[in-house]
Amino acid sequence: MYPKTSYQNHKKQSGIGLPVALFVITVLALIVVAITDLEESSGVSFSLDVNSMRAFYAAESGAQIDMAKIFPSSGAVASCSSQTTALGFSADGLNGCRATVARSCVAVDGVSYFSLKSTGACGSGVDTAERVIVVRARQ
Repeated sequence: MYPKTSYQNHKKQSGIGLPVALFVITVLALIVVAITDLEESSGVSFSLDVNSMRAFYAAESGAQIDMAKIFPSSGAVASCSSQTTALGFSADGLNGCRATVARSCVAVDGVSYFSLKSTGACGSGVDTAERVIVVRARQ
């Protein structure tokens, strides 16, 4: 009906579709990059948490092993001496972990006070986690 007017309106319109499409594609690409980065950091964090937990249990196991040496099931108590013991673990959960237990002892009025500092470490390189446990016991 109004062919001239309709043609003029189309001629005056400029193409906005391409800039909008580029903007949407750019925003979606940024969202994908952000999600990928978040997923990667989450994976690294999980790995460090696992090594941290394993290091804690290695330190705890080292302290328990040394406590068993101080107070054996036979009932005899170990002599009051200071020493350092290095332990390596091969059990499934602690495979590759290590513990260093430093034992010190002080005797006061015939009573021995033992202090154990157990340091557990798991992992290697930047993935290494280390935890320290201190245990005190008396005879």
